[in-house]
Amino acid sequence: MQDYIYYNKLGLDFPLNEKIQVATNLEDIKDKSFLISNSNDVKNELLGLEIDYYIKNSKDSLAKKIENTLKLYEINATKFDFAQDVPQTIDNIPNSLMIIYKNIDDFKNFTQNLSKDDFDLYKVEENLIKKIEGSIGNFEVIVDGGNRDITLKTSQIIWFDENLEKKMSGIYDPNLLGEKIVLQTIKENLSGYNFFKTITYDKTICQYNERKDDICAKCVDVCPTNAITKDDKNRKLVFSLVDCIRCGNCVSICPSGSINSAATSRESLYELSSFYKNTKPLILSSKSNLSELDVDLDENVLPLCTIGDIFDETIFLTYLQVSGSQLVYFSDNITKGTLESINLLNEIYLKKFGKKAVFLATNKEELKEALALQEFIDGSYYDFNQRDMRKREIFSYRLEKLLDKEDLGVVKTTRDLSYARVLVNEANCTLCLSCVGACNVDALFANEEDFTLRVNPSLCTACGYCEIVCPESDCLTIKYDELELNSSWFSETILAKDNLFACVECGVEFATTKAIEKIAKLMEPIFKTQSPAKARSLYCCSNCKPKVMIMEELSKNEKYTN
Repeated sequence: MQDYIYYNKLGLDFPLNEKIQVATNLEDIKDKSFLISNSNDVKNELLGLEIDYYIKNSKDSLAKKIENTLKLYEINATKFDFAQDVPQTIDNIPNSLMIIYKNIDDFKNFTQNLSKDDFDLYKVEENLIKKIEGSIGNFEVIVDGGNRDITLKTSQIIWFDENLEKKMSGIYDPNLLGEKIVLQTIKENLSGYNFFKTITYDKTICQYNERKDDICAKCVDVCPTNAITKDDKNRKLVFSLVDCIRCGNCVSICPSGSINSAATSRESLYELSSFYKNTKPLILSSKSNLSELDVDLDENVLPLCTIGDIFDETIFLTYLQVSGSQLVYFSDNITKGTLESINLLNEIYLKKFGKKAVFLATNKEELKEALALQEFIDGSYYDFNQRDMRKREIFSYRLEKLLDKEDLGVVKTTRDLSYARVLVNEANCTLCLSCVGACNVDALFANEEDFTLRVNPSLCTACGYCEIVCPESDCLTIKYDELELNSSWFSETILAKDNLFACVECGVEFATTKAIEKIAKLMEPIFKTQSPAKARSLYCCSNCKPKVMIMEELSKNEKYTN
């Protein structure tokens, strides 16, 4: 396999770097395959959608154009190196087909185009449908059977005027897609259904996984299909990647970064960011039709094409600081997480530089306007090695550098992109550390050297689980939806402090003083009425408790023996 190919039957009016093979005739390369291509007419591993768009529209000098065209191939090669979106196939889809209708004429008209040998057909009136589970190749349709529900199994579904809240692969609406396309699709599916592993998931930092309370499932809420659902009984996310449409909603909304794009991970986006130093990045959602986008690119504008709206505040800030420029983001169907991130960064940049951070363009005219306004921002460049760091940790490092010890006040955030500060009433905190155990992003932690409970607000994902698990009343609270733009936001803050309590028998320190005093306050009046030793055991370590009780019993026995 060769690496780079540029194919255009009309040729090019300028040369390309020698690393890129140029072809004007498909016959010359018909037996070859390439890593990166500008055209799907050539066999390739990865299509560089933005290459032709850049060549056609850039106003860069000839020398710069040659340099940047090679750069775009290298950017796509880097994407390929990091990509984990492995293609997958469901083989041999059975030929069972269910047709759901409100009007029987729709069923009759559609089946006129089917041969009786094509499919095992079922027809069901829409008003009988109660629930659909499973996925293409293995649907279970629960229908109202009168006295009881009936489960029908089918491999594919035709549904006229389908009204599912969450879309599912393998269910097709002829009124939306057209009968011809639907017929062709369901027949092609019989030989196998192809899809991609679209996301990766780190459950160790997920704010839903195995939590006792439902504190986060933003990915489920924003997913427009059946790709992510909740198993509420076991508190686990359930992924059906065959239903994923690569919109990026789940990636951009995830507060901890536990969900990642398999095609373009956070790690790969950081590696790619180095190509954009001293350029003006134009970020293009792959949903955009670049072949029809006829908008000129000023000098130094370099496009980046991503699959889905996967940019969040951390990735945006990385590209802002590495490029040293404002960003232009083009998407005509932007996800909630990406939009909230743009709003947050624009507010921060307006406070710091008096300029927007990101221009959002949703159509051709807005894109022209945004590109005309885009400029470099003096003093905004910053880069460091952020490999293996978590999402909020990276944002914290970058934001602290941006503020440069200034106090710019507070920006309000939303529950979809929430930041928060944990507050503790020290008088009521016993340092039981339940909150530390609940925090899976290390925002809350204990310092063993001075017996303190501490927080780093900048790492907190505002999940609220620490507040739920705190056993004390009037102790731990959270101030939600605020991000403080000052140095205290990034430093460890002591929330509570205590000393270790020494066992009254052996002197070994075994618990915090507040914890012992709290238990003693509750139990000592009761234990005193039972025995002096039992009351004293409240102040003993686990080794000395039984010794104290045994000594008391022995003392009683001696009394009777003598």
